Amino acid sequence: MQALMPVALLGRGTLGLVARIGRATRFSLATLLRLPAALRHPGQIARAGWQLLWQSLPIVAVTALFTGAALALQIHAGGARIAAQSVVPQIVAVGILRELGPVMVGLMIVARFTSSMAAELATMKVNDEIAALVTLSVDPVTWLVAPRLLVAVIALPVLVLIGDILGLAGGWIVATEGLGFSGPAYVKASWAFLTPADLWLSMTKALVFGIIAVATTRAVEAAAVLVLAANVALSAAVL
Repeated sequence: MQALMPVALLGRGTLGLVARIGRATRFSLATLLRLPAALRHPGQIARAGWQLLWQSLPIVAVTALFTGAALALQIHAGGARIAAQSVVPQIVAVGILRELGPVMVGLMIVARFTSSMAAELATMKVNDEIAALVTLSVDPVTWLVAPRLLVAVIALPVLVLIGDILGLAGGWIVATEGLGFSGPAYVKASWAFLTPADLWLSMTKALVFGIIAVATTRAVEAAAVLVLAANVALSAAVL
């Protein structure tokens, strides 16, 4: 029996994670149905917009810039082993737009916004503020969560787009200042390699990650797993 304990613990943890993901998915659908009603609360929408978009912008910008720079360095180092350094602009461009940009922003929003929202809702529950909303015949999901979801599906694509641009800029700076690339040639090679489908995939991932980040208010780890799982599913869907 002792030998089976690790297996039992692993199974219990896996089942618990799956259960949290299931509850998060059900809660996501319930919140989506309340989006039209959220428009009646512009004050809540403005507050959520300030928290999600404006306060998240600096960390998204800095992280994207350094990620693009590091990606260019690593691709150049790997390409040098097979005399393929010239592919740096193309691989950085497609890597940032299709994968690193949306995933990086999605995980940061989960870590920052989702955790703070979960803490706020937990505090409100302890202080009976949510019970007070119910007493006043106000739906807590419509008042507290749906406005955040509405903001997220708008703000996440904006943040991802900014992250994509700055990630590409980070790669361009490193390539032109340290790796010997010509600035105009780098931009031309990147632009020629990208397609509208790359941008479409980036924005689609941003939209899905925005829904996940807000709807999984009770389990940050479940939100992170859902972001990564959704990323793989969306990437596979367009191949």
